[in-house]
Amino acid sequence: MLGASILLFTVIPLIELALLIKIGQIWGLGNTLALVILTGILGAILLKIQGINVLRRISSELNQGMIPSDALFDGFFIFCGGLLLITPGVVTDLLGFLMLFPITRGILKYWVKQKIRKAFEEGRTIHFTHFRKYE
Repeated sequence: MLGASILLFTVIPLIELALLIKIGQIWGLGNTLALVILTGILGAILLKIQGINVLRRISSELNQGMIPSDALFDGFFIFCGGLLLITPGVVTDLLGFLMLFPITRGILKYWVKQKIRKAFEEGRTIHFTHFRKYE
């Protein structure tokens, strides 16, 4: 757990900074700033569109008496993608966009569902941050 926190708050920002510096050296300061601003604007637009669509789906499924589990997964990934997109950087933007596009989000959803299903089958307890088996 501590290792993941160190990775999240030190290593990833350092990688992002190094990439932005390298891009700035190649493209120039103005173009690099434009890239960061453009990905932020595009991300905000995608986040709004995808978020509204998921909220409508959740509402529709609830009105039909269904549990909107798939739509809730979409909402979770859209939320995480939005958080990643407001973080300046190339890697976080790429991951954020992967979570916002329906096709790649579907692949991520499938992978997470498989992990959860496997954990249940093996009798493991699922925690929000990681999978751990208690004896």
